[in-house]
Amino acid sequence: MNKPRLAIFDMDGVLVDSEKAFKHACQDALLQWGVRAEREEFVPYTGMGDILYIGGVSEAHGVPYCLEMTDVSYKLYAEYVKTELFVFPWSRKIIESLSEAGYKVAVASSAGQFKVETNLNCVGVDTSLFSAIVTGSDVEKKKPAPDIFLKAAEMCGIDPSDCLVFEDAISGVKAAKAAGMFAVAVTSSFTADELYSAGADFVCDDLMVAFEKFFV
Repeated sequence: MNKPRLAIFDMDGVLVDSEKAFKHACQDALLQWGVRAEREEFVPYTGMGDILYIGGVSEAHGVPYCLEMTDVSYKLYAEYVKTELFVFPWSRKIIESLSEAGYKVAVASSAGQFKVETNLNCVGVDTSLFSAIVTGSDVEKKKPAPDIFLKAAEMCGIDPSDCLVFEDAISGVKAAKAAGMFAVAVTSSFTADELYSAGADFVCDDLMVAFEKFFV
């Protein structure tokens, strides 16, 4: 592709690895409703938004989802990130380099606003560098629907064909391709074969490789 005009970042698995902290928080939160979930039960809902991530597991145990489950999970998450969240070494460097080079940068995460803000705070990047921050709270249809990426492009005034999406999840790759965007995937959550099968245009183990390939 030609050099993109907008780089759109997913959050979890791309800028930070929050799975350990969030699974821990969700597990502990669901105990209040009598749900004893194993961590692998959350995997099928990766990248599909916090409500489905929590609700899909609770309902599999026969317990209807309620918003309080997410509220309790977030409160626990705010504590667990202090010791269990990992910021990828490329995150701040790529965002700041893109901004300095004149590219527009956006975040489009299916996670709720609280979680996105918490994670960006952990990354330590100036949020004014983002032309748009879109969360799962801003769209009705979550990934693999393309809505969240299309909204980010619209907010930035960039045609979808000029957008490059950084993703880690199968649902996110499918959403990016459904939006008509170029999809770069990192193997932090799924294998290269799984990501290519989902439609990824380029897969790598380190996003610095993709940054240098498509933006430098």
